[in-house]
Amino acid sequence: MNWFVEILKAIGLAALLFTFLAVVAAMFGVLLERKIGGWIQSRLGPKHVGPQGLFQTLADTVKLLQKEHITPYAADPAIFNTAPLIVATAGLMDWVVIPFGTIGTLVLVVRDLNIGVLFFSAMASMTVVGILAGGWASNNKYSMLGALRSASQMISYELPLATALIAVAMEAGTLSTVGIVRAQAGWLGSFVVRQFPAFVIFMIAATAEVNRVPFDLPEAESELVAGYFSEYTGMRFALFQLGEYAEMFAMAAMATTLFLGGWKGPVLPPLIWFLIKMYLVVFFLMWMRWTYPRFRLDQLLNLSWKLLLPAGLLWILITGYRLTN
Repeated sequence: MNWFVEILKAIGLAALLFTFLAVVAAMFGVLLERKIGGWIQSRLGPKHVGPQGLFQTLADTVKLLQKEHITPYAADPAIFNTAPLIVATAGLMDWVVIPFGTIGTLVLVVRDLNIGVLFFSAMASMTVVGILAGGWASNNKYSMLGALRSASQMISYELPLATALIAVAMEAGTLSTVGIVRAQAGWLGSFVVRQFPAFVIFMIAATAEVNRVPFDLPEAESELVAGYFSEYTGMRFALFQLGEYAEMFAMAAMATTLFLGGWKGPVLPPLIWFLIKMYLVVFFLMWMRWTYPRFRLDQLLNLSWKLLLPAGLLWILITGYRLTN
């Protein structure tokens, strides 16, 4: 019966995780982004649906549920309809190894894998498969260009991201996300101090991985209509957005886990500390979106291959030397 219990636990945790990401991360994240964007640009943002625009995202969700699902005549219907699911699922799977906090001796994590960091990296890289599939299956030149941009961008920035993950794993002596949090002690003992170059590399690469400004070339509304999801309507469009927000919050959660001490902090419950740190990183990512212009493709690739990747490899050597002496 152990296998049956494990299946029930997996189903329950998946439902809980999906509810958190779909309702809290995505819906609240969209409202938060609109309000932050309004604040940065000296405007009000959503105001009319609910008190201070609180229900605007809920109204948008209802609207998207009512919209017609249109499949272009010359599109590949099977791949076209599967692509949004791949992107959303990849964004959700990132959260399997994220530790939210503790209750007594129990760690709030779906699975504490001994290769947790590797699992996270693998799931994050699956997003590009869905984006490529959606762009190609749309039979639209703008969608295809956006998908190819995404492939070149995400593959380029996965390498610097990996160097940051390797440096932290070397520092902690484990690939387990729970083990990495436990290896950090207090604010001065967190890896944001000892691994600051890796933190900078991780944040830049993570921003590019989730296609956020200034790295939003796959969407590029002024150039490609909307990029890889130009042909998508209704909830299939919303699934792409859900995947993007799930990925953004997952990157913020992983940054919290790897560099900011995870759930550790004084006085407040561990879960509260984790959420505070995670939302501070999310706020930073949103601040960047409303502050900087979009890079050109050559600038984006040069930043990865000529600066971040050499810097990441050099930092791995420095970390190895420091740990062995």
